[in-house]
Formats: sequence, C-alpha cells, structure tokens
Amino acid sequence: MISYSVAQRTHEMGIRIALGARPGKMLLMVLGHGLWLAGLGAAIGLAGAFLLMRVLANQLYEIKPSDPVTLIGAATAMLLIAAGASYVPARRATRVDPMIALRYE
Repeated sequence: MISYSVAQRTHEMGIRIALGARPGKMLLMVLGHGLWLAGLGAAIGLAGAFLLMRVLANQLYEIKPSDPVTLIGAATAMLLIAAGASYVPARRATRVDPMIALRYE
C-alpha cells in the first residue's frame, strides 16, 4: 500500500524536492505514514482481540486469551514489519529526480 502511495505521489514528491525538501524529511514523511497505518491496524486488532477473547479461548494452546506478552509481542512484530516494508518505498521517495517528476504528466 505504501509503495503504491509513493508511486502515485511521485509528482508531488518531485515538487517538494525541487522546492528544497530534504531527503531525511521525505523519508520520515513516508515512514510516518506507513507506521501510522500500522499503528491504527494494531489498535483495531488489539480491540478486536479483547472483544473476541471468550470466543478464541478454546482455540489457543497453552496461552491465556488475555496474555499481555503475546498481545504486545504480536502488535510490536506487526509494527516492525510495517517499518521494514515502508522503508523501501521511503528510500525510493528520497531518490526522486525533480526534473523527471515534473515532466511526469
């Protein structure tokens, strides 16, 4: 999703770079967007897990449904994976050539 978003916003990012945006700022912008989406997903997932604890209790093996280590570990793993997946498009966003991006359309 982030890769698609960066591809769609190539023109905008080229203009930002042409106007003096620093590559680090572009990197943080794209990474921040990816982590925001992942954080929203983690929050919704944790809320859903708390709501469905009773239903899932008989399907878990040697884990209590309300085990905080498991819930926090799963959310943290998802956030780390999202950060890694957002890094590649973020690096691509920092390498946009302003002239090519401005000729995009």
